[in-house]
Amino acid sequence: MKNIGQKGINLNVFQMKKQFRKRWRRWRRAIWTCTLILIIGGVVWAGQTLPDQMKKLLTQMTDDSPIALETLNYLQNGGDGESEEQRVFMQQLNDSQEKRIVHLRTLYVCGVEEQILGSLDADSVYTLLNNNPAWKGRMDDNGEVWLEETVSDDLSPTCKEQAYMSVDANGNLTLFDGPPQEEKVLRTFFQLDIDSMESSLPKDVLKQLQDGIRIQDIDEYNSVLSTFSDYARDMAENVMKAH
Repeated sequence: MKNIGQKGINLNVFQMKKQFRKRWRRWRRAIWTCTLILIIGGVVWAGQTLPDQMKKLLTQMTDDSPIALETLNYLQNGGDGESEEQRVFMQQLNDSQEKRIVHLRTLYVCGVEEQILGSLDADSVYTLLNNNPAWKGRMDDNGEVWLEETVSDDLSPTCKEQAYMSVDANGNLTLFDGPPQEEKVLRTFFQLDIDSMESSLPKDVLKQLQDGIRIQDIDEYNSVLSTFSDYARDMAENVMKAH
């Protein structure tokens, strides 16, 4: 009887352990499922919250601060290489959101063109600068904005219409606005060795230079400059010294 009772007790203990293992497996699956749901929910919530916070921040920056998105973009692209003059200009723009008259000044190889772009606020000016990274800006004493671009491979429309290259009274190769007789000097290049030119160039070429060679595009400009640079006095003197 004692052995039978002992076996009954052992059987009950075994069954209890077996039931406990089954329940533990169910609890463990439930715990992992809940944990996974919480993780997924947290990721989704963070994904929704962060964009909302970013939108709120950007909205505050746009509405309340004179440094808006275009301004920040320009500052980021400007880098540390910006000159002090450009930094001062940016600070002046950021100090106020009022609209200012904006001018565009284009510097060509020959000639300068100016135009008024209109009355623009700071963000619009930064948009122009972002779209044209080579432009530089400054503000004049009247609070008007001047944007400047340099075109190093072309002549201005005005130059193409009326520029001449000739010799001035001192024997310098000179670029004139209009016929040389009007003496409207745009640029002086170098002094010519007239004696050397007279001994080596045809007379009709010399006469054409005296009367003025019409310059209508950048190719003619470079061609004439290159041709007569062979007779630059400084260069000729250096050659003689070398011998």
